[in-house]
Amino acid sequence: MQKVKRYVLPIAIVLGLLLHEYCAAFSVVVPYIIFTIILLTFTAVDIRKLRFKPLFFWIILFQVVVSLGGYALLKALHVNEIIAEGILIGVLCPVAASVAVVSTMLGADRNTVTSFTVIGNLVVSIVAPIYFSFIGVNQDLPFFTSFLQILRRVGLVIGLPFFVALALQLLWPKANHFISRYKGLAFYLWAVALFLTLGQTIHFIFLNGEGNWHSIIWLGVSALLFCIIQFGLGKWIGHKYGDTIAGGQLLGQKNSAMGIWMANHYLHPLASVYLAFYSVFQNLFNSWQIWYYERGAKRRETRD
Repeated sequence: MQKVKRYVLPIAIVLGLLLHEYCAAFSVVVPYIIFTIILLTFTAVDIRKLRFKPLFFWIILFQVVVSLGGYALLKALHVNEIIAEGILIGVLCPVAASVAVVSTMLGADRNTVTSFTVIGNLVVSIVAPIYFSFIGVNQDLPFFTSFLQILRRVGLVIGLPFFVALALQLLWPKANHFISRYKGLAFYLWAVALFLTLGQTIHFIFLNGEGNWHSIIWLGVSALLFCIIQFGLGKWIGHKYGDTIAGGQLLGQKNSAMGIWMANHYLHPLASVYLAFYSVFQNLFNSWQIWYYERGAKRRETRD
């Protein structure tokens, strides 16, 4: 499976480049795909056993404070709105639903990673509508009206799967068990969502890239910088709580398909380029981590 995963990103980029017009036309199905991915992830976990850990507080604090603080600072410095929005959504973007796959391969505690996947996504489902109410395309509406509209859309995609999975586990465990048997489909659905969202972003660059190349370049530079910061800081925080790998992955590994979808709907669509770049950088880093870990494991086996 991991060998297949290595080729998903380049295939998604190539297909997105070749079929970008079709990706834009079919982007309406992305929220349904993301809903299904998260539901499959949550049904495979006993939600009643999830626990909040101190590590989660610092990761959530970074996402919530740095995303808005970075946006406010860049606006105060009169930086281009597209770049400011790209950093906002890039930092706030929830952890990838597939984070447990890479994290546990590298030795992270599965319960820690799984618990944050649920909690982190729920937090973003509440915070994102608040931010998008006064930043992006909905700021002309009254705050409460805008907040409820966005909460309904984002909450249905991120938050509702949690309550559906919880209800199934409490009231209909057989159905929950049946659905959880197909959790492996989440990977392939993620690949489809990534293909469509990257293709939609590429299509928007084709239509609006001229005259915005300066912003696109800086979005790429910012994505690389924050990829380094988030993985590095996450590992440092994780080390303080006894799980370096979990800390790095939970702060650094983002649900790029979800972030691109939110940017395309609630911010300037070109801001989604940040997450397109970020997806490339985080997958390169994760591939290197896995290779380095496996090489170390082989060396240990040889010595033994």
